[in-house]
Amino acid sequence: QVQLVESGGGLVHTGDSLRLSCTASGLTFSNVAMGWFRLGPGKEREFVGRVRSNDGTYYADSVKGRFTISRDNAKNTVYLQMVDLKPEDTAVYFCAAQLGPGSSRDWEYHYWGQGTQVTVSS
Repeated sequence: QVQLVESGGGLVHTGDSLRLSCTASGLTFSNVAMGWFRLGPGKEREFVGRVRSNDGTYYADSVKGRFTISRDNAKNTVYLQMVDLKPEDTAVYFCAAQLGPGSSRDWEYHYWGQGTQVTVSS
């Protein structure tokens, strides 16, 4: 079974930082692209960023310069480092795995975690 488990969410204040983790099992982690998405209150699911198997990264304009994605293949884990958090970053954050080159399209990802809540107070 493929399982993705996110962790690291919490309640923070504007300007704070958080580091989310997503640990995968049941797949060859080094061969997949890993994406981060978020679902804010009253919003549709939004692409945040992704990292390819070759470590190449890509970010949505809304988070570029503030969020950083990295991966540790030895730990089967992908990270989302978030700095200078804003209230509009409040959302449930999901990681997802794609058996391909990686994309910003949520429907192209094969496996999803259950999400971790990030709340940024004003």
